[in-house]
Amino acid sequence: MTQTKQRRALIIGGSLGGLFTATTLRAIGWDVHIFERSAHDLDSRGGGVVLQADVLAAFRFAGIDYDESHGVPSGDRIYLGAGDAVLSRQHMPQTQTSWNSLYSAMNRSLPPELTSRAERFMRYEQHGDEVVAYFESGRVERADLLIGADGPKSSLRAQVLPGVMPTYAGYVAWRGLVPETSLSTRAVEMLQGTFAFQHDGETMMLEYMVPGEDGSIEVGKRRWNWVWYRKVSPGADLQSLLTDRNGKAKTTSLYPGAVQDAYLSEMRHASKLLAPTFQDLVEATAEPFVQAILDMRVPQMVFGRALVVGDAASIPRPHTAGSTAKAAANALSLAHALSQGENDIDAALQAWEFDQLLAARQMTEWGMRAGDRIMGIPRTTAAIFPRQP
Repeated sequence: MTQTKQRRALIIGGSLGGLFTATTLRAIGWDVHIFERSAHDLDSRGGGVVLQADVLAAFRFAGIDYDESHGVPSGDRIYLGAGDAVLSRQHMPQTQTSWNSLYSAMNRSLPPELTSRAERFMRYEQHGDEVVAYFESGRVERADLLIGADGPKSSLRAQVLPGVMPTYAGYVAWRGLVPETSLSTRAVEMLQGTFAFQHDGETMMLEYMVPGEDGSIEVGKRRWNWVWYRKVSPGADLQSLLTDRNGKAKTTSLYPGAVQDAYLSEMRHASKLLAPTFQDLVEATAEPFVQAILDMRVPQMVFGRALVVGDAASIPRPHTAGSTAKAAANALSLAHALSQGENDIDAALQAWEFDQLLAARQMTEWGMRAGDRIMGIPRTTAAIFPRQP
């Protein structure tokens, strides 16, 4: 009997999108290989993540031991005002985890030989049903699929859609992680078990608890995660903020320890306008970091046997709590489509693309409406995204 040849996928990017894709494709019998431009394992750059059903579904499908018991639950959603007054309280239970907890769980599940580090993707060619990928090191790889999971600055997207780039939304997110035992007693009593907010019409602060850096959910070893949305003018002001303490200009974010002292001082001074509990959170944060809020959605995800997923394809605003869930859904639905359409990969990809484009449109537009309303920014989606079906 003739044995079916094992399909192979090359995955550009070893962050969450790449790991979701690799683990779910392996579950349907594909040979996968990840190419990550960083020379080392990625660190906990992403902060807190609301644990969504799509993430849990992708883990179950891939056979990874990870469920809600690995996160930190919250019960009430509260809004704080001046002097820590609780302006509203609503019972809305959910579970929060962290970027590095998800990353570590998937990274551990993959044999180390399936990831090549310090490999920078340069370009690809397609010859019939085969894609050929070329890397800066001189390495050349062939496969049935080439998948760009390399984030907002995707090098694969730059080749297939050179005119599609993220657009700055007009505000940034300052973020911080505080060890559970480092927060004042007053703040702990106010925040314990909550998902807390403060909103003044043009800025928003929020907080929730996440696992420790090692993934621990043991009391005393967890972390307080906070996000503070603040307006920053595009152009020179944003560029200056995103220039790190070594003078290197970044385009999307600065990681912990990279923000210039002058901007850290300004942010801490401005936090005096927050509720006292949130002031305590900011003051207890050793290394706050910052990311620009971006909008992007591609008009097409499949290009023959090359495709883009996760933040390489669309960037929903964080108000949706859906970026990680979207990456998981992209990967899981791709695995289902390829499993069901293994005899016609191209038809399977086209069907997958239609559904994913529709889901991305709904999520990004909802996030833009929510974010613009929160921050008091007038804008229309038609001015940012190209027309889509």
